[in-house]
Amino acid sequence: MTSLPPVLVELPWRAAPGPAPADDDPVLLPGLEPPADRRIAWQEGERERWRATRAYGAWGSDEWEEAAAKFRDGRMDYEPTRAGFLAQAPEHLARPLAAGWRPRAAHNFAHSLMPVVARFEQDARDAALHVAGANPYGTGRALLPFLDVEVARRMADWRYRTVSGRKVGDAWLDRHGPAAVPYLVPDALAKPRVPRLKAVAALRYLAAAHGVGPVVEAARVHGDRAADAVAEVLARPSTPMPSEPAPGALPDPPRLPRWIEAGALPAPFLRDGAPLPPDAVRNLLTMLAMARRGEAFPGLARALDGALAACAPESLPPFGWAVFEAWRAAGMPGRESWALEALGRLGDDDVVRRLRPLVEQWPGQSGHHRAVQGVGVLAEIGTDAALAALHRIAARSRYRGLRENAGRALADVAKARGLTADQLADRLVPDLGLDADGSLTLDYGPRRFTVGFDEQLKPFVRDESGKLRKSLPKPGVKDDETLATAAYQRFAALRKDVRAVATEQVRRLETAMVTGRRWTEAEFTAFVVGHPLLRHLARRLVWSADGTAFRIAEDGTFADVDDAPFVLAESAAVGLPHPVELGAARPAWADLFADYEITQPFPQLGRPVHAFTAEEATAARLPRFEGATVPTGRVLGLERRGWRRGAPQDNGVQHWVWRALPTGAVAVVGLAPGVAMGAIDVFPEQRTTAVWIGDRPDRTPVPGAARFGDLDAVTAAELLADLVELTAVDL
Repeated sequence: MTSLPPVLVELPWRAAPGPAPADDDPVLLPGLEPPADRRIAWQEGERERWRATRAYGAWGSDEWEEAAAKFRDGRMDYEPTRAGFLAQAPEHLARPLAAGWRPRAAHNFAHSLMPVVARFEQDARDAALHVAGANPYGTGRALLPFLDVEVARRMADWRYRTVSGRKVGDAWLDRHGPAAVPYLVPDALAKPRVPRLKAVAALRYLAAAHGVGPVVEAARVHGDRAADAVAEVLARPSTPMPSEPAPGALPDPPRLPRWIEAGALPAPFLRDGAPLPPDAVRNLLTMLAMARRGEAFPGLARALDGALAACAPESLPPFGWAVFEAWRAAGMPGRESWALEALGRLGDDDVVRRLRPLVEQWPGQSGHHRAVQGVGVLAEIGTDAALAALHRIAARSRYRGLRENAGRALADVAKARGLTADQLADRLVPDLGLDADGSLTLDYGPRRFTVGFDEQLKPFVRDESGKLRKSLPKPGVKDDETLATAAYQRFAALRKDVRAVATEQVRRLETAMVTGRRWTEAEFTAFVVGHPLLRHLARRLVWSADGTAFRIAEDGTFADVDDAPFVLAESAAVGLPHPVELGAARPAWADLFADYEITQPFPQLGRPVHAFTAEEATAARLPRFEGATVPTGRVLGLERRGWRRGAPQDNGVQHWVWRALPTGAVAVVGLAPGVAMGAIDVFPEQRTTAVWIGDRPDRTPVPGAARFGDLDAVTAAELLADLVELTAVDL
């Protein structure tokens, strides 16, 4: 019988109780007063960087007075919008409001505060101090430039009590150094115990960083007796703060939550088939819970890997999924989301299949953070099925934040494998069990059927005589019951699987044409021509290699526009030419495809080609597309072509859409009345207020150096096609 790994018998991580902070004989010098001044200290270039932080919202020059009135009477109640107003509004309106502003925000608000603090400095200090108390780690950094007694006490408190607060407090002490000492000394030598311990801990940190001498000298502003008292305090042994462990001590392993009933779970079994005993299951669960703080438990990662390696691999996914489902049934408490994270170690392709739809749903259920964790789980599972799920999320999720997280996860995986994201995506296209020639034979016993695919990868069926059938017939009485039933079910599953793949693969190829992606000869042969599914799309398109256009014949060979054989060189860079690049050869290719009755999966040869006028090429605005009234649904349709909606403004209304351009500039379409987030039917129509190119998206045109003539011909054609589709302007 396989023996249990020792770590499953007894966990070796047990915390030793740490000593309470010593305070038997404090050094006291009561009656000292901290400096009453308030100072601010910027690092080189820091204020300019903070001031340049992109502020939320945008207003026209004739809207500031009304916006200020909304700020004053509370109609502007979204705190990021209020911060954006203060960062951008004329000073005579913004400064008085900044001084009295007390944001109500518990989330990470530092990004919104930074441009306000940089602009108004001390007039924004009270706002930063107020809101940072709700989230020291996420917002406390907005207080880093300030130096006064209230900020000093706040920093000493945060770093003393919590691990996350210690990071902010230490950063403040690092910045101000001995200059912070005069603000800390009165509390460090006063009778009230808790403020004294916090101030003494901060002085010790400064002494460790700068030496005892500079700290003592900085304390001398309060007199020689105070300097001597500080020297005595610093000479005494130190004790750890609550936010830091005692030397050599370990944190307590987490307790298992009540929602876990170890005996009700499908216990993993060892490689000899013996199930893990209940105590071993509890120890395994405890280690999985500890894993999110693995650095605090030396050797945990190796021990956990060893424990899992001792188990039969097929027993771990059901165990992990049962733990996950118990967590879901308990309401998915965030502090115990290790139950989700554990699937990264325990999951398989079946877990991927069940988890992916949940990850896609969670952002719409106020679960964005959970969805991001799910993306991390899929990346950790790392199988081709898991990466394909990530690719689907990155390409098709309704939620931009989730798409971007999945895209970053894929980019990390691609980088680790030495690939680009596109190269990784090539390797993730499933072959769906098709034969090497891209077909599938369905055997009913006395009769057989062959499956092929059209230009949209919709499967069709031919009988043995080659006749196209309307659909695959149901098994009949003369058919082999076992073979025919299996074949019929196989075709039903194939149709379902192809539907999940087809749209994405068509979109990938169209994007490759627009962006000018290139394949090496080896990649093109292996992952396009040689792929059983993708080849059906590839042979319906025109390809090019180093300037020469060609097509893929049905037998897999290559031919040029005159149907002469074409040989692909090993050094060739293969791409999908845009019709702009085909130039005068485009009509001949269109005729050839018409002769062969080849229908393309997306418009290539029949794609409209537009260009800017000479006047537009030197301009930053496109007046001919401005003032058009369009359905809101048509605006949202631009998102399928790479456009994004702008940042929500007051009442969650988005007043522009924008698209990144290869030059680094952006194309922007202003909208009125705007798209209401979560209620797009509120404003069923939009008016295009401005169409422009600039350095960043905004509600109104921002003057810049970018001009439409900077764009290459393909980008120009695609941008104009988008605008024509949106506005129905006849070019």
